[in-house]
Amino acid sequence: MIIAHTDMIEGQKIEGNGAKGVLRKVLISAKEGWNDYVMRLFEVDAGGCSPQHSHPWPHIVYVVSGVGNIFFDGEDHEIKSGSFAYVTENKVHQFSNKGSEKLSFICIVPPQGN
Repeated sequence: MIIAHTDMIEGQKIEGNGAKGVLRKVLISAKEGWNDYVMRLFEVDAGGCSPQHSHPWPHIVYVVSGVGNIFFDGEDHEIKSGSFAYVTENKVHQFSNKGSEKLSFICIVPPQGN
C-alpha cells in the first residue's frame, strides 16, 4: 500500500519533439505493486504542450485542474477540470494548456507506455 502526495514525487521534464513546459510524475507503478498499469500525473505550464505523437497502447486521461485542448485524430477538443478521455492506440494526439494556470491531468497506461 502507498499513501502519498504529488508534492512528494520528483518529476521528469519531457523535452524534445515539440514538447514545451511538461513535467511527468509517476505516482503508481509496479514499484508500488500495480503491475498491470502505471498512473502518472502530467503538469503542463501555461502555453505549454506535449509533443504530437502516437503509440501502440491506449490510455485513460482525467483532467485534475486547468483548461486546455486535446488534439486527437485530427480534431481539437476543449478540456477542463473534470474532463476525461480514452485515447485509443495508434492515433496522433497532443495535450496543450490554453489557460493562464497549470494544466494537470492523470494518465493511466499499460507498463509499456511508461
